[in-house]
Amino acid sequence: MTTHQATVLLFDLALIVVVTRLFGSLATRFGQPAVIGEVAGGILLGPTLIGATLSETLFPTDVRPFLAALANLGVALFMFVVGLELDQGLVRGKLRVALSVSAGSMLLPLGLGMLLALYLFRHHPTGDRLGFILFMGAAMSVTAFPVLARILTDRGLHRGVIGGLALASAAIADVLAWSLLAVVVAMVSGAMQWQLVLTVPYLLVMFAFVRPVLRRLVGGERTPARTRFAVVLVGLLLSGALTEYFGLHFIFGAFLFGVVMPRGTLLREDILGPVEQVSMTLLLPVYFVVAGLKVDLSGIDAIGILDLSLILLVAVLSKFAGAFAGARLQGVGARDAAVLGTLMNTRGLTELVILTVGLQLGVLDTTLYSLMVVMALVTTGMAGPMLHLIGRKPASDPELDRATSVQ
Repeated sequence: MTTHQATVLLFDLALIVVVTRLFGSLATRFGQPAVIGEVAGGILLGPTLIGATLSETLFPTDVRPFLAALANLGVALFMFVVGLELDQGLVRGKLRVALSVSAGSMLLPLGLGMLLALYLFRHHPTGDRLGFILFMGAAMSVTAFPVLARILTDRGLHRGVIGGLALASAAIADVLAWSLLAVVVAMVSGAMQWQLVLTVPYLLVMFAFVRPVLRRLVGGERTPARTRFAVVLVGLLLSGALTEYFGLHFIFGAFLFGVVMPRGTLLREDILGPVEQVSMTLLLPVYFVVAGLKVDLSGIDAIGILDLSLILLVAVLSKFAGAFAGARLQGVGARDAAVLGTLMNTRGLTELVILTVGLQLGVLDTTLYSLMVVMALVTTGMAGPMLHLIGRKPASDPELDRATSVQ
């Protein structure tokens, strides 16, 4: 790295933190999750609003690889936190209803997303038609678990039956969506068969050996806090490196390492806190900007507007209708089912991660990637106003209690 590159890189990092924090604060003032403003800030610094010339001046081509490296590290830490927060206790006492809601909220978007992909492929052809179709189905199926948890907390729903059910349903749906995405990544990347075979013993080792070892190393008070943090950091990086080598993506390794981590107060204080501080303050904002630099809506024509309209229509209606139907089949009241359908529509940063993977694999072109980013922002931003329109109170609903009590 030259002196000039180092100077520009440090300036860019400072600019990124200021812009994303500013837009994140603005978003929260309007009752929106901060991630919407942060992603919008990243798009602002891209070619869509300030133009390609100024964007390239602020973020020169020779500096962008360094930003991309930091962004990848931020995504790895984010996926680790997502895996860590997928507590199995979420589904305790709610399994039947959660399975029904998650199945509906995934299968309908998956099917309609694949049908939409048949149309979109004509305007956005890639080398792998089947991979494109499956990827679009997976991208439509995801729910942003961390953003959903934040929305529930802000509205006082996280401790109620409806909040727990929404989190449990999102957790199950996301595990299924990530599994499907892993298949798509392996298929599109052309990973060697012998490498993919190693995934099976890797999973067995992670759950049968690594999890008990982690419980001893990071679960007790005798291990110094700094040592616990180092063990976790090394583990998630190695796990990500292995899945990348297997022909999958490093995000799956980081996610799985979070899943096998033991839960506890010490872990949250000594490990999760520092990870979230570094990730949320610096590394994820860098990721937002790196992603935003690839968004270019300036050249969208009438066909692009039609494509965006269809994407939004399928994304919103399929997710809502699927979750609503799944809840109603289990005896959940209409208003609570509508709340679940609205919450499951939240895609947020998780969707952005999936879309970036698709762009890296060549499954998405720049135009379709840009349209899908808009969809992620719209579906996340509409959650607050929709909940206000439905008029859900944080009080317990007897009908919902009955539906979740009989398992």
